[in-house]
Amino acid sequence: MSATQPTVATGKRVPTGLLIAALLLPLALINLVSFIIPVVRLTSISFIQSTGGGVLTDNWTLENYIGFFTDPFSLELIWNSVVMSLVVTVGTLICSYPIALFLHRVSPRWRNILFVMTISPLLVSAVVRTYGWMVLMGDRGVINGLLMNAGIIDSPLRLVNNTLGVYIGLIEILIPYMALSLIAGFGRLERSYEEAAASLGASSFTRFRRVIFPLTLPGVALGCLLCFVLAISSFVTPKLLGGGRVFLLATEIYDQAVIQLEWPSAAATSIVVLVIFGLALAVYGRVSRRLD
Repeated sequence: MSATQPTVATGKRVPTGLLIAALLLPLALINLVSFIIPVVRLTSISFIQSTGGGVLTDNWTLENYIGFFTDPFSLELIWNSVVMSLVVTVGTLICSYPIALFLHRVSPRWRNILFVMTISPLLVSAVVRTYGWMVLMGDRGVINGLLMNAGIIDSPLRLVNNTLGVYIGLIEILIPYMALSLIAGFGRLERSYEEAAASLGASSFTRFRRVIFPLTLPGVALGCLLCFVLAISSFVTPKLLGGGRVFLLATEIYDQAVIQLEWPSAAATSIVVLVIFGLALAVYGRVSRRLD
């Protein structure tokens, strides 16, 4: 049977190409207005010379990028941000994988309830959740209070205003995103594969290493990409839990744009972050093609 062309009320056939263009037009307009135009404007600002105090000139210059890549502090920001994002991504994967695997195997009777419980933190603002961690992990917070009352420690543990607090807060915030990505990638995992491996004498660890984990690698790759991008662009959690002592690209962009009013420098730093995003997408594309 041959496919028929869509028709309008007059009975005339609408060309398929024109129909596809009409369907894609709203999405193209949204991307143009909300993404392409702002990025182009941001890029143009990054090449503008500033006299300080938020005053922009008409002069075009490369000083913003030259200053960024010749400043050891800026290079340290890139290193700290990438390392932090990688550590948070690995930690989120370790915490989320058992949750996603359990949700995949649980009976349908409980799956929906547990799934809603897993993604329910997304209904709460990241700011509120970060302040919750500040209450829990502060010097006079719940955790230190319980440990000191139990006589386990004599002085409060430093759980906030450092890198450790940022790691804990970001991992908890990103667990729902990683779990959703993993569950989406568990489609190829069949219980019969595990039963076949068990019948051949494979232990539980061997079944996980040779059967379960390889089949779920597409979901792992997607979740790692999503968490890496969200972690390296996060601002609220590092700013609050870091206490101004954890310096990352996102916090530096805020300081340059809002406090110092150096908008061209902030724009140049933002473009560097976008380049890192592009590199992450390129790595994910190569990994996903190999997994397929």
